[in-house]
Amino acid sequence: MNSPTRKTEFTTGDHPLSVTHEVMNQPRPLENYNLYEQDTALREAVLREGAGHACEDLSRFGTWAGKAETIELGQQANANKPTFRTHDRYGHRIDEVTFHPSYHELMRVALENGLHSTPWTAPGQGAHVARAAKYYMHSQVEAAHCCPVTMTFAAIPSLRNQPDLAKVWSPKVLTNAYDSRNVPDSEKTAVTIGMAMTEKQGGSDVRANTTRAHALGPEGPGQAYELVGHKWFVSAPMCDAFLVLAQTQRGLSCFLMPRWRPDGSKNPWQVQQLKNKMGNVANASSEVEVRGALAWMVGEEGRGVRTIIDMVAMTRFDCMIGSAAGMRQAVAQATHHCHHRSAFGARLSEQPLMQNVLADLIIENEAALAYTMRVARAMDNQNNEHERLLARLATPVGKYWICKRTPNHAYEAMECIGGSGVMEDCIMPRLLRESPVNAIWEGSGNVQCLDTLRALQKEPETLDAFFKETGEAKGADRRFDQHLAQLQHDFADISDFQYRARNLVDRMALALQGSLLLRYGDKDVADAFCASRLQNNGGMNYGNLPSGTNPTAIIKRGTPVVG
Repeated sequence: MNSPTRKTEFTTGDHPLSVTHEVMNQPRPLENYNLYEQDTALREAVLREGAGHACEDLSRFGTWAGKAETIELGQQANANKPTFRTHDRYGHRIDEVTFHPSYHELMRVALENGLHSTPWTAPGQGAHVARAAKYYMHSQVEAAHCCPVTMTFAAIPSLRNQPDLAKVWSPKVLTNAYDSRNVPDSEKTAVTIGMAMTEKQGGSDVRANTTRAHALGPEGPGQAYELVGHKWFVSAPMCDAFLVLAQTQRGLSCFLMPRWRPDGSKNPWQVQQLKNKMGNVANASSEVEVRGALAWMVGEEGRGVRTIIDMVAMTRFDCMIGSAAGMRQAVAQATHHCHHRSAFGARLSEQPLMQNVLADLIIENEAALAYTMRVARAMDNQNNEHERLLARLATPVGKYWICKRTPNHAYEAMECIGGSGVMEDCIMPRLLRESPVNAIWEGSGNVQCLDTLRALQKEPETLDAFFKETGEAKGADRRFDQHLAQLQHDFADISDFQYRARNLVDRMALALQGSLLLRYGDKDVADAFCASRLQNNGGMNYGNLPSGTNPTAIIKRGTPVVG
């Protein structure tokens, strides 16, 4: 139903002519709804992947995420950029970033709800799945602040490479609390962890790093060093400590570097400026110079990439969740708008051409979610060799594909809304600006493809696990069978994999998405996915579903209902 009409009057007197028009044919705001209960695909995935025990908690969190007050927190966090001061008024170096209170409130909710901790503090069936579902909803409220949340979450596997440091730091990292004070970590019971890898001259090629580590005494794992150099991209510079890559005599090594020294003095980790980003605005990203900062080696000397890659793998997984979440919020906005707005004599969501676009957007989101939650289940079962191998290969493939599909998805959803979707008081511009971030952060598309190749070369069994998993859907759809058979044939020779990598990784992602939808998904979604992605290659833009699909059922399934 269209929202009730409302008179708009200009106070020029009581004359009837002062009433210019009635506001009609406009949707009510998409707010005060439950993001969990109104997301059929999410609820199905949670049950399917082993986290049914978390449904009540997820529903509670979904209520919070859909409140008008919560949505306003995201708006305010982006409308008020972080600000930076190098020195206080007395001339002391402070390197302090100040955030709007809405940012701190979002951080508080995230950490108090264990978005950084629960799979580590309460591992077991469905732990990663439940956490992913909650992160999926939280990211829809505001994506940028999720950066320090995910880095804190992801730091634990890397820290565990150095048990003595993990014993000291892990309890504070895993505390379900948020302490934003700019004070030494010794005065806190809860801390956040960041990451600093990239340098100007190398970018993704961290082995070209020039930051040096100088031993203060004995050398090796767990020992104290001072770091000298620079880092070009450091997000969340107010984290309490960072995992940093620096060179020693034996090569690139990983270090834990706090912002404060044990004696309470400021570590000489100096922020040069905050990055002026097109998106990810609520999160501060910075350039930093390290001028003899105290740090402790984590893991084996000269094996820094191997040590920190455990953290990177987890942040890449969260990039998948965040991009899939961006798709879901875009779908929710577009379908809600089109359900409540009419044009040319009919409701937009009932017009065939718009139905094709909306259904296509929903399919993309459901496929991304199904893929992401399957990887979450694999992460919950790393003691199973198939699950371990699947996660190793499916993570870079999924990070590449899902994140790369998001920008055009965000734009297309914006176009469904029309001119009001371009306005800054709507969430759509923020979704569009945020959409490329995850594709670039934590290794861009080419880096993910090269990591896929690295996995195939180091553990060829990963490909066997991948095809075993996707092959579970054989016989369900001839289009899928043909796609999978051709993909397997093309993997017979990967001597020129680098050149063909994007094509192969594209098709791997589609194969796993198709397999999951055919086995577990809605039949109309699965049929339309195969018809558009595997048979017709999806066309160049959304809205290319062929005849014979069922867009009405898909749209009904994907549209949130606001009471």
